[in-house]
Amino acid sequence: MQLEHDFEVPASPERTHELLLDAERVVPCMPGAKLLEVVDEHTWKSELAIKLGPVGMQFRADVKLLDRDDEAKTVRLGVSARETRGKGGAEATVASALSPAGEGGTKVAMTTDLRFSGQAAQLGRPGVVKDVSNKLVDQFAECIKGQLSAAPEERAGAVEEAQKPISGLSLAVSALVGAVKRLLGFGRERGETT
Repeated sequence: MQLEHDFEVPASPERTHELLLDAERVVPCMPGAKLLEVVDEHTWKSELAIKLGPVGMQFRADVKLLDRDDEAKTVRLGVSARETRGKGGAEATVASALSPAGEGGTKVAMTTDLRFSGQAAQLGRPGVVKDVSNKLVDQFAECIKGQLSAAPEERAGAVEEAQKPISGLSLAVSALVGAVKRLLGFGRERGETT
């Protein structure tokens, strides 16, 4: 399954690129994620908890830096995650490309190629995964924006907000709204498919 997300941050591509390669600063911006270990500059270990309604899943993930182009401001990560209480898991490749945006900002374009197995595959219907990933990326983007803010209290507040558990109800409502929009055909005029 391929997912695409874009967001803008209020900092130069250079500062944004530097932040996105800093595991200790970027992992806490992922909702439900916790950095366990930085093995080296190309590999780190983390855990991720996701809850959708009554079903909660916890993953241990190994993240590897596959490609990095500092001049073009692109990064490609490989993620291998396994459920800690089950036999399921997920494999992903996440590619990010940065480009200048208005008033000294940066547009971050992320493409994720995602594959599930086990319980995660059973719950991972494309529409639900897309809706949940949109919610997660929105919260991630807000935290990254806060991290790139000049004020230390804003940086701390952004990370604190991102670390709050995501409500299963909130994700379920987002998934429901997304399903209704797809059912009614919203988004088709922009070239989105159902």
